[in-house]
Amino acid sequence: MKEFNLCQPTEIRFGQGRIREIGNAVRRFGRRCLLVTVPEFPAVASLFARVKGILAAEGIEVVHFDRVVPNPTTGVVTAGAEMAREAEAQVVLGLGGGSSMDTAKAVAVEATHEGSCWDYLFFKKQPGSRTLPIITATTNSGSGSQVTPVAVVTNPAEKCKSALNSSVLFPRVSIVDPELAVTVPEHSTAMTGFDVFSHAFESYINPNESPYIDLLALEAIRLVAAILPEAIRNGSDVKARTQMAWADTLAGLCIANGGVTLPHGIGMAIGGLYPEVSHGEALACVYPAVMRYTYRSEVLKFAAVGRILDPSLDAISENEAAERSCDALEAFLGKIGLRLCLEDLRIPKEELTALAKASMVLPDYKNHPKLANLDDIQEILNQCLREGSGG
Repeated sequence: MKEFNLCQPTEIRFGQGRIREIGNAVRRFGRRCLLVTVPEFPAVASLFARVKGILAAEGIEVVHFDRVVPNPTTGVVTAGAEMAREAEAQVVLGLGGGSSMDTAKAVAVEATHEGSCWDYLFFKKQPGSRTLPIITATTNSGSGSQVTPVAVVTNPAEKCKSALNSSVLFPRVSIVDPELAVTVPEHSTAMTGFDVFSHAFESYINPNESPYIDLLALEAIRLVAAILPEAIRNGSDVKARTQMAWADTLAGLCIANGGVTLPHGIGMAIGGLYPEVSHGEALACVYPAVMRYTYRSEVLKFAAVGRILDPSLDAISENEAAERSCDALEAFLGKIGLRLCLEDLRIPKEELTALAKASMVLPDYKNHPKLANLDDIQEILNQCLREGSGG
């Protein structure tokens, strides 16, 4: 068996109704809390009020930063950090999806360190122990941020999307309450659900994988394949939401201990250059072409995933199953309403060279089973121009 490292310090409180424990979780780390969320809208108003009430009942003073945006920016993080310092916050609570949790993590760094969060990207300075304690409560199944040491941030001035990555960013406690996801709209459920698949799949094919990752990743992929279509059709199905929340948590554990590969490198570049494009849509657009580029380099693993997506592939050889896994993935994207091409995302053909170059800024492509150069990535993007990116 190969050597591997495993780190998972987050206390995970998983299950229906566990949001009631948020006050107890926060109080362990401080009495003044910065609550980090998106702006209030009808579907979340009652949840925000409930969480504030639970915190108040524990004697916790709450200051609410409600300016989180999709693809959170350095400017948003700075505004949150200023509020945290003014309130002398002792703990930061990220309530929401990946954007809210990532913003909370970045705020916890910038509020306690010199400069901005952008100075603490994974390849720059590492944040220290004075980083504020982070608590998370996730309201959808997608980012896995509730169990990772990563905070993704976009710098609009540099047109770049990158990440902080430090052990101090692991949430101290994470509430994973599937009941909080029942109001997530269909398309958002599809986009975040496909992100779960991509985290698990890329960790599984990553050369840095381990037996631990393989076990968790295959189970997460199995759950997404079986459950995501139902979660999209019937968002109020708490059983389906519970299984997707578990898949998301498993996939988050995978990327915390393994990491993503080429599709995420391209997806992050798309998010940096075109911040109006959601992360899940960017991934869905490029995935079929990346799979066709890669499958010969990991035949057994592609065959295994293909057979999860399409059990009829059990009857054919490993090589055939690996090749047809690309079709199976594309069919799955059609089933969940995410058969997309670059034209759907309004990304012009004449900007593909710049996008290909941006896809090599992060090291994700270096962890791919088949190392891609600039020409390879440009050809993958050319394939994504066509409908459904399948050629």
